[in-house]
Amino acid sequence: MRGGSDRVYLDWNATAPLAPAARAAMLAALEVAGNPSSVHGEGRRARAITEAARREVAALVGADAAAVVFTSGGTEANVTALAPIPGDRPTVLVVSAVEHPSVAAGGRFPRQDVRVAPVDGDGVIDLAALATIVDRAAGEGARPLVALMLANNETGVVQPVAEAAELVRAAGGWLHVDAIQAAGKMRVDSRAIGADTLSISAHKLGGPMGVGALTFGPRATMVRVQHGGGQERGRRSGTENIPGISGFGAAAKIVSSVGDPAWRDAVASRLKRAGGVVLGENEPRLPNTLCIAMPGWDADRQVMALDLTGVMISAGSACSSGKVKASHVLTAMGHAELAGCAIRVSGGWDTTEEDWNRFADAWLEAHARHAARRKEVA
Repeated sequence: MRGGSDRVYLDWNATAPLAPAARAAMLAALEVAGNPSSVHGEGRRARAITEAARREVAALVGADAAAVVFTSGGTEANVTALAPIPGDRPTVLVVSAVEHPSVAAGGRFPRQDVRVAPVDGDGVIDLAALATIVDRAAGEGARPLVALMLANNETGVVQPVAEAAELVRAAGGWLHVDAIQAAGKMRVDSRAIGADTLSISAHKLGGPMGVGALTFGPRATMVRVQHGGGQERGRRSGTENIPGISGFGAAAKIVSSVGDPAWRDAVASRLKRAGGVVLGENEPRLPNTLCIAMPGWDADRQVMALDLTGVMISAGSACSSGKVKASHVLTAMGHAELAGCAIRVSGGWDTTEEDWNRFADAWLEAHARHAARRKEVA
């Protein structure tokens, strides 16, 4: 996407530009005056908008519409899912070492009840280690609740979620899947991957900010976080955000290709010849995502240099209040020496091969200037 002929937006993993269909749906919903809990005509119109969007969101991730709970975003969806499981057995939360901060923080679990499963050098969870952790929890009389993202927001690496689900169920546990970065960029089927709960967010796929959803399967028991008027079938109180939900449904319905991975890989090859290191390149990744580090060149300086040329990228996750800091994901992968010099480039449905090449040209020129300055100082 270009915000003018000289601007290239390659930070879609942070947020996708609002899709025209989502904008149109939101404007139409703003004309509806009714509260979806009201039984009069306007209320029924608002309810119809909500339920149509619910069906579209459910279809996007292979869930039943009745199992979709709208939230204020992906973070709330994750926190809602991360609660001790009701029953007479204590619950232990197990998270992978590369989870999004909204999961890594542990939700409603005290820190002493959170376990961290390691990942390998490409950022893939160690299934043997996960099995040991959940089996130990089960042996101690606890029920494991495992949280594992479907695709990493920084590297794009896709996790073996279905295999993890088998381990978790064998230990009598539940699996929460953060599919926020994956939805709209790869096929997501909550049933096929064995998710008991699954979270998604509208603004990652062309919908508005401030709207997300949590889906749940037949084994899951929802623990309500927000009490009040009993909306969302009693699972999440508060008057529904009809325009936002409408935009979410529209984006879920029309989400399409996020570009040819060959464009990304061609660019990666060019940057590797200059000394760049591609993170997670040995594993399946989202087709739109490139995480690459340049030893000796700080990530924030790379971002600023590219921004001055009209190319917008990011340094890892954009979910830390705008702060540029070393990536915990890369540190967990064993690449602490690269964590401060890695950038993330991510495209979407409006991204072209020309955009990727424009980024590569700008990066290589900026790197040449950086290398020249270092040579002068040496």
